[in-house]
Amino acid sequence: MKLLSSFGPNPRMVRMFMLEKGIDIPTQEMDLLGGENRAADFKAKNPAGQSPALELDNGTVIGETVAICEYLDEINPGNSLVGNNAEEKAISRMWQRRVELNITEATYNGFRFAEGLELFKTRVHCVPEAAPGLKAIAKHNLKWLDGLIGGRDYICGNQLRLADIILYCCLDFANGVGQPRDTSLTNLDAWFKRVEARPSAKGSLHPAWEQVGMRG
Repeated sequence: MKLLSSFGPNPRMVRMFMLEKGIDIPTQEMDLLGGENRAADFKAKNPAGQSPALELDNGTVIGETVAICEYLDEINPGNSLVGNNAEEKAISRMWQRRVELNITEATYNGFRFAEGLELFKTRVHCVPEAAPGLKAIAKHNLKWLDGLIGGRDYICGNQLRLADIILYCCLDFANGVGQPRDTSLTNLDAWFKRVEARPSAKGSLHPAWEQVGMRG
């Protein structure tokens, strides 16, 4: 088994998940900024051309971050980040979907269609005129989430879950690329600082993040 990884907030999310789980597997580094993940040999493994991807011993390739994390969580018992029973797993997945559909998808596309347009215009279908609206949607829904997590240490309750890692890596990246974090959202601000203080937050940053100038 090996992780096909690179710079970027999504690969960072998987790295942070692995650090929290104490998982160490071989990693094959790809040049994301150079477009290696869009080359024919990689797309033969992962047609979406997305990084990261997990290549299993039998040649099967898992190419979505949540699927990768859930697979790794299941084959590495203990300290589950997606829940230890049916109810915990359902709550974790509920919040994960709320975070992705309402916040992170809009945030990432707001970047791709604006500040990241030069990089992404030949890689995905970009709609530059949609960028301001997408950023506004993310901002609105962050305020909505802020009102829901008061009194909790983490999004799902008092234990770190996958949803926390997904949102943290997104907001930490977005803060430096045109979507600054709103520190007036006091519940989210406290949550962000709580996650940021975990060793996995710093440990998951790509070695080249300072050179690239983006936290991924």
